[in-house]
Amino acid sequence: MVAIHYIWFVFQILIGYNLVLPIILFVAYWFTKKKNQHLQSISNYDYAIIVTAYEQTDLLHPAIASILKLNYSNYLVYIVADKCDISNLRFDDPRIILLRPETTLASNTRSHLYAIANFKRQHEILTIIDSDNLTDPEYINKLNVYFDKGFEAVQGIRNAKNLNTTYACLDAARDLYYHFYDGEVLFNVGSSATLSGSGMAFKTALYQACFQNYDLTGAGFDKVLQAKILLMNKRIAFAEDAIVYDEKTSNSKQLVSQRSRWINTWFKYSKFGFGIMFKGLKNWNLNQFLFGLIIIRPPLFIFILLSGMCLVANIFLSASVFLVWILAFLLFILGFWISLRYHSADPRIYKSLVNIPKFIYFQLLSLLHSKKANQRSVATKHNVN
Repeated sequence: MVAIHYIWFVFQILIGYNLVLPIILFVAYWFTKKKNQHLQSISNYDYAIIVTAYEQTDLLHPAIASILKLNYSNYLVYIVADKCDISNLRFDDPRIILLRPETTLASNTRSHLYAIANFKRQHEILTIIDSDNLTDPEYINKLNVYFDKGFEAVQGIRNAKNLNTTYACLDAARDLYYHFYDGEVLFNVGSSATLSGSGMAFKTALYQACFQNYDLTGAGFDKVLQAKILLMNKRIAFAEDAIVYDEKTSNSKQLVSQRSRWINTWFKYSKFGFGIMFKGLKNWNLNQFLFGLIIIRPPLFIFILLSGMCLVANIFLSASVFLVWILAFLLFILGFWISLRYHSADPRIYKSLVNIPKFIYFQLLSLLHSKKANQRSVATKHNVN
């Protein structure tokens, strides 16, 4: 019985810390954050803007149109149209290079490396944009602020492009939470921002060093990439003003398909977190330790559900521990609210929060499909109005 009580106690600690860690990090952030001086860069790095598309090209034209409106001139755009019909793609601007691989790549890293292999010149920096993204005109200038400071990897922020459905609003709320705690807060307390799949930039040599001998298929290239960067003892900067606008999931079918892949990547790559965390402990490296701790954290809906189970169980097991769980949930709700307030969330996002139980239900369905997620789909297919 003693062993069972000990295991139960440890289990609750391992689950419950996920509820309170954000607010602990926020307190540290509050005391350490430097005042945002909105620094400007006058650098003129040579950029390769890599835009990846898989099967679907309907959103490419607006994506490219937004890139051509950048307040920056020293770049070329490489569109990798993997398994796409490119007969309707016409770009008159000489800065646009359209690439159509002869064989299906079905991999983000393969598409990126294919673009690199077809560079028209040796670009110092590459930035990765999804085919459904739109770029803010100052996107590259804001990235350059951090490259000027010596960083070799920078994650921008992915704001919602659409809030047309409840699912899109809840998806955006989730993103705001992660952008704040896994980006803004984590970076400002001395660690690294987590990578988000697009809206990020790297020194080309760094990206090549990470994947030149690593053939990655399926989803999760950003998880592998961030792990490799951290294991090199480098930091990933967070550029809160480097904005790309991202298409949010607008229906339950998209949600289940996308989250199945994301859950699959967590189960597959969260193991990197232990190696990074223990290396940080060994080297007394705050960057690695905190980042590793974040990487092993389960997806949001999983630790909320497990925490809820612990809360209910303690109604019958321990009144004092039950009250501790209540406090932990209140701190989590406060932390979530802070993230929405920080980003001045759209009122539609707040209104959508009453539908969180439905959102969690569809993510449970995603969990059931996660084992074969990469066989079911490689990329999210968005509706085009």
